[in-house]
Amino acid sequence: MDQKLIFPILMGALVLFAIYRRVRRNIGRQPVSVKRMQFRVGILCVIGALFAFGATRDMSLFGALLAGVAAGAALGWLGLQHTKFEATAQGNFYTPHTYIGIFVSVLLLARIAYRFLAVYPSMHAAAQADQNPFAAYQKSPLTLAIFGVVIGYYIFYYIGVLRTSKSLSPSTAISNS
Repeated sequence: MDQKLIFPILMGALVLFAIYRRVRRNIGRQPVSVKRMQFRVGILCVIGALFAFGATRDMSLFGALLAGVAAGAALGWLGLQHTKFEATAQGNFYTPHTYIGIFVSVLLLARIAYRFLAVYPSMHAAAQADQNPFAAYQKSPLTLAIFGVVIGYYIFYYIGVLRTSKSLSPSTAISNS
């Protein structure tokens, strides 16, 4: 096997595994993992702040990011309205609305795949010239808007899941749909 292919194959397998886990979290009953969700909210806030800081140089990019975050928060609210919560002796659980979560994940993956395929030749040339190969991703309002949707959705949704599950007792089941 060619040694140059090992790293791309391993990275591809890792990306496919991450995609599988992301989609799996949107299907079926899930345990409420308070620490894990709080960690994800924190990480997403940091990533969102970094994107916002990078986009402040161009107001169209910053506006696209904010619009994406607002749309993501609206999708998060809609997702919470269709999420079922239950408390059992084993702990708190939630069942997310499958299609909304998968839509957000597919939206992000499709945009990344499109940008990668459309920008790959210039990324390769930029990498050879010791420039930032990801600069093209940072200059697209649509890409930033989609990242904003993902960030806004998951921050709003996870905070809503945490707040709702905190008020559950073992005999309580809440169906928001």
